[in-house]
Amino acid sequence: MVSKTFSRRALVVGLTGAIALSAACGGGGKKSAKSSSSIPGASTTTTAPLRFALTGLASSDAKLVNRPVLVVKIENAPDARPQSGLEAADVVYEEVVEGGLTRFLAVFQSRDSDLVGPIRSVRPTDPDIVRPLGGLFAYSGGTKKFIGLLHQAPVRDVGYDEFTSAYDKRSGRRAPHNLYSSTKKLYVKAKESDRNPPDLFHFLPMGTPFGGAAATPASSVNVVLGPLGTASYQYDAATGTWLRSEQGSPHVVEGGVQIAPTNVIIQYVRYVASPGDTDVTGNPVFKAQVVGSGDAWIFSNGKVVKGTWSKPTADALTTYLDASGQPIALVPGQTWVELPPVGAQTTVG
Repeated sequence: MVSKTFSRRALVVGLTGAIALSAACGGGGKKSAKSSSSIPGASTTTTAPLRFALTGLASSDAKLVNRPVLVVKIENAPDARPQSGLEAADVVYEEVVEGGLTRFLAVFQSRDSDLVGPIRSVRPTDPDIVRPLGGLFAYSGGTKKFIGLLHQAPVRDVGYDEFTSAYDKRSGRRAPHNLYSSTKKLYVKAKESDRNPPDLFHFLPMGTPFGGAAATPASSVNVVLGPLGTASYQYDAATGTWLRSEQGSPHVVEGGVQIAPTNVIIQYVRYVASPGDTDVTGNPVFKAQVVGSGDAWIFSNGKVVKGTWSKPTADALTTYLDASGQPIALVPGQTWVELPPVGAQTTVG
């Protein structure tokens, strides 16, 4: 297990101008800010609200705002559905693994879930995604090679082998689709020295329209990730969310709630076979090339902006720019990031 430490961020900053700049640029900043008038006798103090870095939503809980991220590897094979906990994650990445299947990296920070799973093994794409996030990483098994790659990233390993007591094998679920945990159980291993969550996206001030002149109307999107992975989203104007479907059926979690993120990012990436790695049936294991650049379509508020993504190094955050080279700011809320292969069939309604 590898664990690196980072300084905690201060919660207080001193300039009102810096607050305004943060709001205009939209980084989900979680710092509070105070300013006082310099006029003699005046006593005016303003306080900017705390905000969650991964969703841009306001909070009054400084401890929660500053806790590290928790990434959980969740299965998406047909036998794994309905899953638990995906609706509570701040960000979810969907990656192609092998045999036409996909898996999820569910990133928790602002909310908890009493049940998360089914939890499955690490894949070679995962370290490059989680490296700039830090925090804790929960998974169940994987090849020695893939676990070694994960341990090179600045994350705290809270996988099944390292923290077995945090996991439960549920009756009524057939192995290997029966391993679950909860965010509260896994967060027990968090430490004060763990990295604060990064400002993963730019966020708009609440109530600000998405996309500006670069945006065009979009009521739905369907993207084919592979033979067994097709994700569809239908915009629901009443809630301002995108109702998710999987292989043509509503994607619901246990309890029947349909997954409905505020933002959907379709980030086209190249996949390469991981050298010498196959699954139990001989299918090659693929790795998404998330370091580099490419096309990205960002959906929010019933609109789409077509732009580009860039991540120059594994340690860097991914940036999303419109055609004029300006950052694309999201509406505050949950975000799903789809990682289809370059050239994947995509239909926008």
